[in-house]
Amino acid sequence: MSTDTSPELAAPHPLKAGDNFPDGVKFSYVPYTPEKEEITSCGIPQQYNASQEFADKKVVLFAVPGAFTPGCSVRHLPGYIENLSEIKSKGVDVVAVIAFNDAWVMSAWAKANKIKDEMLFMTDTDTRFSKDIGWTKGDRTGRYAMIIDHGKITYAENEPGGDVTVSGADAVLKAL
Repeated sequence: MSTDTSPELAAPHPLKAGDNFPDGVKFSYVPYTPEKEEITSCGIPQQYNASQEFADKKVVLFAVPGAFTPGCSVRHLPGYIENLSEIKSKGVDVVAVIAFNDAWVMSAWAKANKIKDEMLFMTDTDTRFSKDIGWTKGDRTGRYAMIIDHGKITYAENEPGGDVTVSGADAVLKAL
């Protein structure tokens, strides 16, 4: 007989085109402010209710296993930064990146890449969202991308291997 009284976790539910973006999804981030512009300046993390914020916007959300890591900093994030204007020209209101790192690390990663408020750098707190959809890399967020159009997912792809293919900016631009 088990003495564990914790509730059983629901099985992961990978998202696909046609699904609604789930309710109750919250991330954490440090909003950009000019007075906290220096990389060594810390802001105060705020909760970001993605389910509510994404309900009436067109959003590109992509996830990386970790800020400041070679694959994420060299192969994944730069494509989104370089193509940010083109992505937004397709009617995208919000471009956001999430990782398992805390909100201060994500804020520093944005500052290191000279991003102010044109893109959101957020933490997937406790990797909860990525675990819920089954797209993790061990204890970290997985490498994936999705397009959410007014609460409806129109593109959702999880990387099948270690490279940046279906979650990169080029693939997302083709899907927009």
